[in-house]
Amino acid sequence: MDRLTNTVRPYAWGSTTAIPYLLGVEPTGEPQAEMWMGAHPGAPSRVDRGIGPQSLAEVIDEDPEDELGPDAVRAFGPRLPFLLKLLAAGSPLSLQVHPDLAQAKEGFADEEKRGVPIDAPHRNYKDANHKPELICALTPFDGLCGFRQPAEAADLLAGLGVDSLKPYVDILHAGPEEEALREVLTAVLTADKHAMAETVGEATAAAERLGKAGGPHAEAYAAYAAIAHHYPGDPGVIAAMLLNYVTLQPGEALFLGAGIPHAYLNGLGVELMANSDNVLRCGLTPKHVDVPELLRIVRFEAGDAGVLRPEAGPSGEEVYETPIDEFRLSRYVLAPGAAPVPLANRTPQVLLCTAGSVVLRGTGDAADPGRQLALAPGESAFVPAGEDIAASGEGTLFRATVVV
Repeated sequence: MDRLTNTVRPYAWGSTTAIPYLLGVEPTGEPQAEMWMGAHPGAPSRVDRGIGPQSLAEVIDEDPEDELGPDAVRAFGPRLPFLLKLLAAGSPLSLQVHPDLAQAKEGFADEEKRGVPIDAPHRNYKDANHKPELICALTPFDGLCGFRQPAEAADLLAGLGVDSLKPYVDILHAGPEEEALREVLTAVLTADKHAMAETVGEATAAAERLGKAGGPHAEAYAAYAAIAHHYPGDPGVIAAMLLNYVTLQPGEALFLGAGIPHAYLNGLGVELMANSDNVLRCGLTPKHVDVPELLRIVRFEAGDAGVLRPEAGPSGEEVYETPIDEFRLSRYVLAPGAAPVPLANRTPQVLLCTAGSVVLRGTGDAADPGRQLALAPGESAFVPAGEDIAASGEGTLFRATVVV
């Protein structure tokens, strides 16, 4: 097992305090948005096996079958198929969707064929992989996830009392679900910018008033007003009102599959995703919004946000069940004096302590009985496939691995 040295990404939307407080260090005053744990080429973790710091990506490249195990290499290729993060949102992230695997392969091949530079601001597909993701709250965590039922979205928009929103209200009341949601989102994102900015301004003032007044949708109205103050005049503010607003309590999670529009608004969480950078944006961003491609990717299906709670197993492992194989997230809440929890696995693992103190020890005939690694909050470790270890202590340990 290897202690990981990780990179913190200073994106503008990041919290200035959440990650430093978890790590027990003084804030710098600068935003600290994400801490990456894994072998993503954008910011791979580093390990030291006695010859100095090395990129985890390079270590895996040197012997993928030994580090990842033959089963994982056969299923996902010679790369770590997931990326684990601490995500700390101090302001809203862009409203976005991710492609499925077929769409990603098609989109990437098309942009490669057309010669779109990989770092071009209008490039949609940075790789040929899909990007399902899971966010698990460590603090109360606000987000948007999936479309509201059209009738509910219509009632929320109508409640604002803004005349220019009435055509959208009528469409949402009258049309079949998929057609109504598609027509309204298309209209919002293709409307005249000056007219839409005026609509957003009126809707913001109304949402702010209604959020303070109480009554139906008050909490959601307050959230949308807060979003609009970060992105005044952005059509994504109206698009966001079509989505479910949800607050996760610590330990609750959301799974974001392909085509599901979503945005993270505020809070600290553990995020686990497939190893991809493919994002199609709907708004709440100064970055490129490719409306035709976005509309090809979005799934216009209404439903609730689908809050996940972990399923506890007999070993104490609490698993967040998802329908994909590239990653699997689970959690252990370790009690003092309890027997060590075995963490043997034939696939690679990244382990992250988020509270208390956790000690990892090697087990088995081949293990060095004196070998151990203590993790404090925010510290993490990479465990190669087939290495038998056990965890003990008093704290919370998240475990990221794959399903094969």
